[in-house]
Amino acid sequence: MSSTSRTVTLLPGDGIGPEVIGAARRVVDACDLGISWETCRAGKAVFEDGDATGVPDETMASIQRNRVALKGPLETPIGFGGKSANVTLRKMLETFGNIRPARIMPGIETPFSDRPIDMVVVRENVEDLYAGIEHMQTPSVAQCLKLVSERGCEKITRLAFEVARSQGRGSVHCVTKANIMKLTEGMLKRVFERVATEYPEIEPKYILVDNCAHQLVRVPEEFEVLVSTNMNGDILSDLVSGLVGGLGIAPGANMGLHACIFEAVHGTAPDIAGKGLANPTAAILSAVMMLRHIDAFDAADRVEAAIALAMQNGPRTGDLAKRGEGVGTDEFTNAVLDNLGKEPAGWVRRQHQPLVLPDVGECETVPKSRRDIGCDLFLEGRVSPGEIGARLEELAEGTPLALKIISNRGTVVYPLTGAPTDCVDHWRCRFLARDPKADLSYADVAALMVKVTQIYRLIHLEMLLEVDGKRAYALAQGED
Repeated sequence: MSSTSRTVTLLPGDGIGPEVIGAARRVVDACDLGISWETCRAGKAVFEDGDATGVPDETMASIQRNRVALKGPLETPIGFGGKSANVTLRKMLETFGNIRPARIMPGIETPFSDRPIDMVVVRENVEDLYAGIEHMQTPSVAQCLKLVSERGCEKITRLAFEVARSQGRGSVHCVTKANIMKLTEGMLKRVFERVATEYPEIEPKYILVDNCAHQLVRVPEEFEVLVSTNMNGDILSDLVSGLVGGLGIAPGANMGLHACIFEAVHGTAPDIAGKGLANPTAAILSAVMMLRHIDAFDAADRVEAAIALAMQNGPRTGDLAKRGEGVGTDEFTNAVLDNLGKEPAGWVRRQHQPLVLPDVGECETVPKSRRDIGCDLFLEGRVSPGEIGARLEELAEGTPLALKIISNRGTVVYPLTGAPTDCVDHWRCRFLARDPKADLSYADVAALMVKVTQIYRLIHLEMLLEVDGKRAYALAQGED
């Protein structure tokens, strides 16, 4: 009987996308839920039509209207087109959270087959280094801005705890590199510690990302939910997929308040596209996640169990079978369809409840006080530390600012340290107010910049902020 009547946007994708998404659609249709599909275009063909976004307006409108999409992998052509169509969808629809479950399946042989692995990686999806804000600072030095916001951390942290709550899990690990990046990665840790108090039934845990990678291949069964910033989560989620059999069985979802897009995380595999060889498991499991999102829990459980039974008894596609024993996409999909209503002996269904997507409202910190106490001038120059340091001290005379240090690639090189630092043509020159109680104006900084830029090329300026009496910027290596 039909229990769910709604329209879902269907994006077949590129390469093997139409094959695996076609398989997922067959399985969902067999559940008789009353779902109708609105097929739309995105990816390679759209780029070739001259649309640099890879996502036509009518596709975006469909997703916004239906609020749920099932998507195949999309190709970003090399040499033409704009940013990735995947990135366009995430950014324009503000799907801030990426959810990647990983569960060991019966019958799949990996070094971890005997371990009860069952976890979820929850990754911030729109900011961090993946905001894609890059510049060539000098012809030989590149910069990528790592932007981590309190709002972004609040949303992804709450999503992780809601995932844990919806799946009856007992703990959430916050994964960061806050020991090195104390402001950006530290932001996630600080927000996590605050938000955790609102979920007393779930144990909050904290781990550094390098140790997390280490422990995931030692004791993966000890992890339930991981939450991290964008790049860390991207790397860890692929690692976790590898523990249970690879990207061919790795589902995913990009979640937002305005739309949710469910997709396999593997690529387009153009070498086997159109040959009927692709493994549709990841796409079908992504559809399972979609079914749970629309509260079709029983159907989702039946499909997941049917896949597990196919993995246990066969047949399997070539990527998971012994050499020469693999079957094609259609044959494996038929096996899943035949298994609906069955499950492997000892299979345990995880009880799912509706997932609440967090709407955090206003969450930014409002300081009691703030003042500008200095600036970092980033300058280009093929000079020695002693030369640029002496010249900048001279130029700063008569201004409200005094040179404190110069660093090169994060290490103090002036005042001269005697260390054998290999300098490049990119200098961070830190100036602080001569009056420690002053609140500098832009005019104060501009007066210094006028002098400095008569000699050196200015790359960019960062104001140095004090918030509630505390320094709100990082010290260079070797700076007091």
